[in-house]
Amino acid sequence: MKNKIWGIAAAMWLSVGCVAAASVKTGIEILRERGFDVLRGKRVGLVTNPTGVDGRLVSTIDILDSAARRGMFELAALYGPEHGVRGDAEAGQAVASGVDKRTGVRVFSLYGRTTRPTREMLEGVEVLVFDIQDIGTRSYTYISTMGRVMEGAAEAGVPVVVLDRPNPLGGCRVEGREEIEAGYASFVSAYPIPYIHGMTVGELARMLDGEGMLRGGARCGLTVIPMEGWRREMGWEECGLPWVATSPHIPTAEGALYYPATGTIGELGTLHIGVGYTLPFRTVAAGWIGDAEGLARRLNGLPELAGCRFRPIHYRPFYGADKGTMMHGVEIFLPREAGEADSLLFTLVPFYILQELAAMAPGHKPLEEAAEGRLAMFDKVLGTRQLRRLFLEAGCRVTPQIRGFWRPSRGFLEKRGKYLIY
Repeated sequence: MKNKIWGIAAAMWLSVGCVAAASVKTGIEILRERGFDVLRGKRVGLVTNPTGVDGRLVSTIDILDSAARRGMFELAALYGPEHGVRGDAEAGQAVASGVDKRTGVRVFSLYGRTTRPTREMLEGVEVLVFDIQDIGTRSYTYISTMGRVMEGAAEAGVPVVVLDRPNPLGGCRVEGREEIEAGYASFVSAYPIPYIHGMTVGELARMLDGEGMLRGGARCGLTVIPMEGWRREMGWEECGLPWVATSPHIPTAEGALYYPATGTIGELGTLHIGVGYTLPFRTVAAGWIGDAEGLARRLNGLPELAGCRFRPIHYRPFYGADKGTMMHGVEIFLPREAGEADSLLFTLVPFYILQELAAMAPGHKPLEEAAEGRLAMFDKVLGTRQLRRLFLEAGCRVTPQIRGFWRPSRGFLEKRGKYLIY
């Protein structure tokens, strides 16, 4: 009996272990199976960070370094985006150049003095490999880094190989206006794509390259190594892949789902979104909200948010500007079933919360009370000031005009279709 119990326990442990049997093979695994054919005999540069791993959590840096030590090619340089190649830099902190201690390979920063590899940084590099896990939202800086890498490589005449990875939001949801308003292009809105783009990094790279979206319409000699086993409708849990935190406040794949639902409103600095507490991007709260139960009830009654649920929550953040202050508000539960989520616009959830707060507490104005710099970042993340303007002009209500404005164009969706791989 004792052996039987231990056997059952072992089976349960294996079934929930962090490294499951993967149903999806990522680009790095396919490249390895192909014997690194597109890198053979070349001096290779690698753009990656801790999310660049295979299904057994072996770093792409170490995979390429091992192959290089067997004489297949030379690993000549590493390039670090936000957080650095080994994840040892905080969000927003400049990444330092230097030498990778494990491999002895030189490291160049792409998040500091420059976000684009210069000719000097690419000197001697014959092919540049990109392998970073994205989270499917335009304002997350990894896809901006990919575009800048492609631009720098094109300028230096260095071909680019993108190792594809799943989009944790799936490949079907597309939300937001693709047009970036003049003066609002930035590293958090670098390219004219919707806020939720519904593409893998490989598909997005193909579109940036093929549609002349790179600076000056440059082309970079792009090769995408596709995945095997991924389908557009798959959620992350179906991929059978381990999740490595893409940044400190996205510790799980579920965090990627909530980021577009609250990340924009968090830029205001007037509402707390769970960053600094145990629920990053899962809450909207403030010290002045006096009726959390009523707010949850009102939100749960909105037909536009059908499938999304809210519960009242009270908590004290552990760090950040609001450390130790009691917050009152709602915890958000986005729908997990695809059918429930079909009509829900994740990116308009924060505006519906602002709408209900305006009705309940008209004396507080989170949009108008935000500091000028925070409002500027809010608009840059959205790629436009018009969404905020329309909302305020409508008396802080989400109108059909706003929903229509915040929609990708038919022309964009047609162009996007040309570059889908899966």
